[in-house]
Amino acid sequence: MAAIKQLAAVTRSGTGKGAARSVRREGRVPGVIYGGGMKPEPISVDYKDVNKFIYAGHFLTSIFELEVDGRKERVLPRDYQLDVVTDRPVHVDFFRLIPGSRVRIGVPVHVQNREASPGLKKGGALNLVLHTVEVMAPADDIPESLTIDLAGLDFHDSVHVSDLKLPEGCKPVGSKADQTVVTIVPPTVMVEDTPAAAAPAATTAAALVRRPR
Repeated sequence: MAAIKQLAAVTRSGTGKGAARSVRREGRVPGVIYGGGMKPEPISVDYKDVNKFIYAGHFLTSIFELEVDGRKERVLPRDYQLDVVTDRPVHVDFFRLIPGSRVRIGVPVHVQNREASPGLKKGGALNLVLHTVEVMAPADDIPESLTIDLAGLDFHDSVHVSDLKLPEGCKPVGSKADQTVVTIVPPTVMVEDTPAAAAPAATTAAALVRRPR
């Protein structure tokens, strides 16, 4: 299961652009918790905390436990907005995770055993086609990542979503099972002109030069 991160939040009474600007002036980011059969709840989180999590990567695939005014809500970030000039977070949406429910989520892909791939040993390259794989997963058991073993993969060998060993309870979304996740690409060979190829041209040019009498 993915590691759960902690983030403090407080409820906010006002909504709308004016209230959101007021929250940002206080060094906080407005947001909302929705889902789980409950009405949306306006909140705010500390700017420094959420900015750190966003730029650390995998923000939208990380499970958070929000402490909201003394109670805890397990949530999954669903969206965030950045200022078009400063790239500072200005809003964030959290989806409430209810035990027993299922969520659609992109799970990061990791690879292992590069040194055991014949194709990579011969100078080939790893083409990671999908950095994340979309799955339907239990809300209380979302996998942190999916690992692909490269051992034995040679040139033009590929791994598809259908080849992955997904955790129990996880299924690929829709028709994505046929998608390629990784493939081993052979090296590109550049053919250079040899000196011998230029020899006939040089001979022809020499023949056109008249010798003095």
